[in-house]
Amino acid sequence: MRIITANTNGIRAAARKGFFEWMAKQDADVVCIQETKAQLDQLTDPVFHPDGYHCYYFDAQKKGYSGTAIYSRHKPKAIRRGLGWDPIDSEGRYLQLDFDKLSVVSLYMPSGSSGDEAQAKKDLVLDKIIDHFKALRRKRREFVICADWNICHHNIDIKNWRGNKKNSGFLPHERAWLDRLYDEVGYVDSFRVVNQQEEQYTWWSNRGQAWANNTGWRLDYQVVTPGLKDTIKGASIYKDERFSDHAPHTMDYDFKM
Repeated sequence: MRIITANTNGIRAAARKGFFEWMAKQDADVVCIQETKAQLDQLTDPVFHPDGYHCYYFDAQKKGYSGTAIYSRHKPKAIRRGLGWDPIDSEGRYLQLDFDKLSVVSLYMPSGSSGDEAQAKKDLVLDKIIDHFKALRRKRREFVICADWNICHHNIDIKNWRGNKKNSGFLPHERAWLDRLYDEVGYVDSFRVVNQQEEQYTWWSNRGQAWANNTGWRLDYQVVTPGLKDTIKGASIYKDERFSDHAPHTMDYDFKM
């Protein structure tokens, strides 16, 4: 089972940069997208409904903002859009497909980098969504949560960790939230099961020479329930082409959907 997660920072822009041609060659079972930045009526071109995939979108109410999508080779038994509260629902940030023994989520966590108001919204979501993740752990199925979490966990996950200790995305309470997600609630950072190397980043600022100098952040994770930990077979981050300011992140699992 191959799952890809990618923040496209505008799915129409990513399409122009060749994202869907690349995706067609990956033999993925599921592809999770964050930050589609489009309404469904703007995605009538067949490129946004790839052959061989069931395609599901969850748009933000605000045009050109946020939004999630999932493409799946397997038809799901159920589809969940949102969690019943804002800003998750109004900004199209949570999309879940349920299969026989597995659920896959595409999640776009808010960024707090634009200022205090944005950080307050992010903290509100963190405080509230942890209960949802606890509830998922009580269900008799496995979960893969593909997300732009907008948080780096450890120093190894960010190039300039010393200079970012007071910046959104690497604040102590945000990192402690991930500690709680893993240690208390019991989820697993799938990438780090098979790759403990440094400089494994998935996002680079468009400012300065961040990409050229690999001054990156690992913000995009596939977080899984512990029953999937021993099925993890491989991990990769694709950087040969740039479809957005994030790189697609692929995980392979020895698991039948």
